[in-house]
Amino acid sequence: MRDFHFPGRSAVFAENGLCATSHPLAAGAAIDILKRGGNAMDAAIAGAVLLGICEPQMTGIGGDCFVLYSRPGSPVMALNGSGRAAAAANAAGLRANGLSAIPLTSAHAVTIPGAIDAFCKLSDTEGRLGLDAILAPAIHYAEVGVPVAPRVAFDWQNDADTLQGSARDQYLFDGEPPRIGQIFRAPGQAEVLRRVAKDGRDAFYTGEVAEDMIAALQARGGLQRSEDFAATQADVTIPVVGSYKDIELVEHPPNGQGATAILMLNILKHFDMAGMNPVGAERIHIEAEAAKLAYDTRNRFIADPDHTARLDHMLAPETAVRLAELINPKRAMAAPAPISEAVHKDTIYITVVDKDRMAVSLIYSIFHGFGSGIASDKFGILLQNRGAGFTLEEGHPNMLAGGKRPMHTIIPGMLCKEGAVSMPFGVMGGAYQPNGHAQFVSNMTDFRMDPQAAIDLPRAFADGATLKVERGYSDAVRQELADMGHNIAIPETAIGGAQAIQIYRSGVLEGASDPRKDGCALGY
Repeated sequence: MRDFHFPGRSAVFAENGLCATSHPLAAGAAIDILKRGGNAMDAAIAGAVLLGICEPQMTGIGGDCFVLYSRPGSPVMALNGSGRAAAAANAAGLRANGLSAIPLTSAHAVTIPGAIDAFCKLSDTEGRLGLDAILAPAIHYAEVGVPVAPRVAFDWQNDADTLQGSARDQYLFDGEPPRIGQIFRAPGQAEVLRRVAKDGRDAFYTGEVAEDMIAALQARGGLQRSEDFAATQADVTIPVVGSYKDIELVEHPPNGQGATAILMLNILKHFDMAGMNPVGAERIHIEAEAAKLAYDTRNRFIADPDHTARLDHMLAPETAVRLAELINPKRAMAAPAPISEAVHKDTIYITVVDKDRMAVSLIYSIFHGFGSGIASDKFGILLQNRGAGFTLEEGHPNMLAGGKRPMHTIIPGMLCKEGAVSMPFGVMGGAYQPNGHAQFVSNMTDFRMDPQAAIDLPRAFADGATLKVERGYSDAVRQELADMGHNIAIPETAIGGAQAIQIYRSGVLEGASDPRKDGCALGY
């Protein structure tokens, strides 16, 4: 139990259903869907699409998603809602033009948005209410507007320079980012969603809406064609699973980076984490070194599912043993080779559990703040820059090529205990996410924290050559880490965000929501 003398956030308890996400309007919309008879999938999709209006710098219908979902007595399933590079995309062509990486704000960075196809498929196969009902909240708020929340305004200010062309007219207010409380409207997106609600995914991937996106891309030299949009298809896949003490960690398979979290925990098994101070320098150091090794492995192996050939090696126990032996408990190692993606923090996460205990863990993003900064002229659809997750290195599994999916940073998670789902959860924050999953699991198991305390705990992340340490740690801890050889920085933006729902055998649900975001957990 938290000390009520200090600022903090209590967990939310409910029996019939619960949602935790990064904006209160989306959490409220999800609960309304549950009260109307929808299930957890209906509610998660409704809340997620609305988050594209509440947090447009983080996500939107021009982006991708990954989903884990389960029903009692059934295995956890995964859905890959990430888009592919245009069929004509070619790494050699970009290298011939003098590029060593894909520019973040170029049309070459735009992969075909996969989220809408995923949402339509999941609504059809797993939902109850239908698209017209679950898209209604987002259509309403896109029309009437949403007051800009404090964290959203902070990010909008930081990311506004990404916006280009017509996106500046659609996402700025007289050329400036909005202030807290100003009303943001997206009538063009409301119209798109009305069409999708009526005619399904084809209303987005063919016809006028697709042509609007293609025109914006081709005007900037993009190679995307109508055939690329029409062919977009989300795929049902099988998760990857690891264990840590008495729980199982379920992650989305490649092209997501979830296996990195499992590897990091496999490395941490070889250290007495429970014997360390949870906010001490020793723990931060060991986690940072484990992250460097796990991320270096990720950079070598994880790519499009058809090009990820060494996943079994990555997750083998002996691999973790050899990597753990490389960690010096007293001295920092060099950072791993640079990763293909630039650092970013822009993602939303939503989790919902309903009265029947269907559980959904859904993450949805346009990658960097405002994605590529390119928006379609008529409907104002911001297009992601997930293609920047490819490398141009010849022969690399994650090399850009036509029709490939890039390595993705967004990962939903689930915890299982004694063969049943015990907690859908997610940690936002771009590259930080596997580290965030590992720290959250360690907080829950090594230090026996409840979900809200596990989320609230200060965070650190070995981000390239810099160890970012939140202000929640003491100066003494920062100095001790510096003495170990870490290059310490206090990040301007808090590291990531998280949401979780604990499912108790008693029938009670416990929701936790990160104070680093504007959101909350709500139940009924």
